[in-house]
Amino acid sequence: MSATKTFGLAGILGWPVAHSRSPAMHNYWLAEHGLPGSYVLLPAPPERLPAALAGLPALGFRGCNVTTPHKQAVMPLIDHIDPMAARIGAVNMIVVEPDGSLRGFNTDGNGFVQGLRDAKPDWRADEGPIAIVGAGGAARSILAAMIEAGAREIRLVNRTHEKALRLAADLPGPVVPVRWEERAEALRGVATLVNATTQGSAGKPALDLALDALPRDAIVGDAIYVPPETPLLAAARARGNRTVNGLGMLLNQARPAFHAWFGVMPSITPGLKRAIEATF
Repeated sequence: MSATKTFGLAGILGWPVAHSRSPAMHNYWLAEHGLPGSYVLLPAPPERLPAALAGLPALGFRGCNVTTPHKQAVMPLIDHIDPMAARIGAVNMIVVEPDGSLRGFNTDGNGFVQGLRDAKPDWRADEGPIAIVGAGGAARSILAAMIEAGAREIRLVNRTHEKALRLAADLPGPVVPVRWEERAEALRGVATLVNATTQGSAGKPALDLALDALPRDAIVGDAIYVPPETPLLAAARARGNRTVNGLGMLLNQARPAFHAWFGVMPSITPGLKRAIEATF
């Protein structure tokens, strides 16, 4: 849609949802571009999810983001699912169409990939093996995006090997599941390392992963942005690796959503980053 001066509503649907940084981000962009509208919290317990979705067009919402625990649960309740969201099996963004129907997308994985490119403009998925640690929702979206970006070899490492096997089967591609006890050796020759677990986030223990075999020219990314530097990123930076945290994923997954709802493709500026970091 093109930019419009009519009041626009969007929000983030989850339970709980008060911790979300999305309102700070989208409302910053609304103010920056002089657009009338608001981005609000939409707390909805699981049993009220169908009613919450039905309320979006009824209340004049242009769409919403979707967060835990609703990313999978919304899928059968949405009229149209984008192919990437269908492959991932989760939706993180909904657009309300002019006829009131709902269209679901998943921009998480591509947001992470763009975060890597922001940190290293010449980054390519096919420049060498990629190692992804984790097999949950974040890993699933990042894995799908890496396959789409042209990765030639992805080593998927997870503590529970069966989950890695299932994820590799769900997303066919150049994916090699690696057992947890072989995780350190799996970093040999890797060009991109990704932590897609919650290990290293605020209140959680650090990811148990030795970096000795990781090439020093590899880029190390973490889906976590609180804290801004996880123990993994600190260790990688100390040995000379380029690092990128999950803030880029957060910001880049939001840009196409804002564009879909408000008609403007926003930029990631230093002022926006400062506004989001101030909420940490």
